[in-house]
Amino acid sequence: MRVVYEDNHIIVVYKESGEIVQGDKTGDTPLSETVKQYIKEKYNKPGNVFLGVVHRLDRPVSGLVIFARTSKALPRLNKMFSNGEVHKTYWAITQNAPQEPEGTLVNWIVRNEKQNKSYAYDKEVKDSKKAILKYKVIGSSDRYTLIEVQLMTGRHHQIRCQLAHMGCPIKGDLKYGAKRSNPDGSISLLSHHVEFIHPVSQESISLDSPLPDDTLWQVIAP
Repeated sequence: MRVVYEDNHIIVVYKESGEIVQGDKTGDTPLSETVKQYIKEKYNKPGNVFLGVVHRLDRPVSGLVIFARTSKALPRLNKMFSNGEVHKTYWAITQNAPQEPEGTLVNWIVRNEKQNKSYAYDKEVKDSKKAILKYKVIGSSDRYTLIEVQLMTGRHHQIRCQLAHMGCPIKGDLKYGAKRSNPDGSISLLSHHVEFIHPVSQESISLDSPLPDDTLWQVIAP
């Protein structure tokens, strides 16, 4: 586990692909428990350690995850996320280059719970939710394209689903049309940058994620 930022009220860590943020039916140790253990040992805390989960990343995705360390910060962070005051930028390595080097994607997404998959449509359909993201090509290799994505809405598998719908499935993302999986089971999607006003101190926080341990990321990243 890599700590990117920490103070009395919040802690931001780098999540490896394959890790889960919160406990689920797999029974695997979640990142939240690893962070609690780290805080307990570092600060010699007796008893239970408080840690609030305010957002999640899909299991095969890597990058920055923010946790609340105090009951004061937790409701404020929750409110900031629901109001869109935490600005997150993602980097995605895709199989194909989009027709336009930058643009805005507007789709209507329907989530299929049984398949744990979302489907994108160009117009509103039954049970759909509007999904908006902005994208820009920021790098390329001989076979892949690096796209920077800013989410305007937060839908289930939104980036994976919308990029695939545009004809640019994310490398390794078999669920959304990638040709082959990544050797480590990851998909090449990184929560790369977060910006927000600290919920307690009101300072401006701006953080970048480390790159995954994969030579393609090192080659393609600007």
